[in-house]
This record gives sequence, structure tokens and C-alpha cells, in this order.
Amino acid sequence: MVTVTQAQWAALEAQIVACRRCPRLVAWREEVAQERRRAYRDEEYWGKPVPGFGDQKARVLIVGLAPRAHGANRTGRLFTGDSSGHFLYSALYRAGFSSRPDSHHRDDGMVLRDAFLSAACRCAPPENRPSHQELLTCRPFLERELALLQNLRGIVALGRIAFDAVLRLYPDKKWGLVESETATQISSQSPIFRHAAVQWLSNAGPWLVASFHPSRQNTQTGRLTPAMFDEIWNQTRRLLE
Repeated sequence: MVTVTQAQWAALEAQIVACRRCPRLVAWREEVAQERRRAYRDEEYWGKPVPGFGDQKARVLIVGLAPRAHGANRTGRLFTGDSSGHFLYSALYRAGFSSRPDSHHRDDGMVLRDAFLSAACRCAPPENRPSHQELLTCRPFLERELALLQNLRGIVALGRIAFDAVLRLYPDKKWGLVESETATQISSQSPIFRHAAVQWLSNAGPWLVASFHPSRQNTQTGRLTPAMFDEIWNQTRRLLE
């Protein structure tokens, strides 16, 4: 196995931050950063694509949708500075994957343990909806992070778009659905998105856990409760063991 260097990570991060390949996303993220929300009018917005964040030796990759306009697009770190991030990091903290239960800015000392956080799209999209072409354009960044995570054992996809983005990283592979924790074989079903469902590559590759996204729309309506989200990370712990 070829050793991954810090220089490779730094080069990838620099390329992500400098990307301007999607005109619609570039225009939107910069407009938001210039106009700013009233509550943050005295802050300097990041206003650029947001790189991955976390333990470079992680066994778990967490994939979200995209930066929020006044969250990561403001702070420069994924799931940082918004309600989705608070819901995520507090759950990761309870499960032992993060050093803090909340995250407000990229220099607050947050450390992820055995987990690396990424996204299907690196720029804040209008109405939180990247286009198919924008997701396609962003895919190589996720592919390269996947290649650099040499200890990877599994992936947690937050939401259907992230779930589909992960599946597209393995276009020639077959996934099976693990029906229970004690299952010794996988079924021949096609991959499905269902909260807490576990998919496994049939050739002994990584496992994939599906979760509802911790968006305000899901958490405030009760579609995703703290207990449901805790089970995702407890399940992840069991899979690692």
C-alpha cells in the first residue's frame, strides 16, 4: 500500500477551495457571502467551496449534501455554524466520534476521531438543491478523498442525494442489503435508501449506512429524532467492531 502524505491532502484541499467550475454555484455562494445575513453582518464569510474535514486515518467517511448558505459557506467548515451541524456534532460527540458537541467556526478546536466528513457538493447551492451536472462536476473531489482514506471501513450517507452520490462512486459493483445485525449473507436486492439500512459491497468492500439528513426540516418535524440519529452512530460502532 502506498503511503498517503500530508502534501496530497493539502493539494486536494487547495484544488477544492479554488474550484470555479460551476457558474451558478460560484455566483450564488459569492452573492450570499457579500450580502450576508443580518445576524452575521459583522462576520467575514468563507464564500468558497468547502473541503472535507476530519481524521485522515478514519475508518468512517460521513457524506452530507452540501454547505448551507449561512452555515459552512460562512464558516468554511462542513456542518459548522447551523442547526444541522449542531444536530450532527452532538450525536457524533455522544458516540465518541467528535471532541465537542457543537461547532461554531473552523478554529473552535473541534476534532473528529475515526471519522472524516465530506459532501456530495462543495458549494452552497440555491435552495439547497445542486443540479445533476453540478453533482457530477463535484464527484472527483469525493473520489479522491475516498482514495486517500486508506483505513476506510464504511460510509454513512446523510440523505438520499448523498446516498446516491456514494453509489455512483462504485458504478460496477453490486451492493447487497444486510437485513439484520446477525446476517451472514447479503441479499440480491438493489440498493435502497431507508433510514438505518446497511448495504454491503458483495466483493468485501465497504459498508454503507443510510440516514435521514439532519436538516431542520427533518429534525423539527420528528422525521429524524435524536434517538433515531444515535442509533445510526451506535450501528456504525457495531459495524466497526
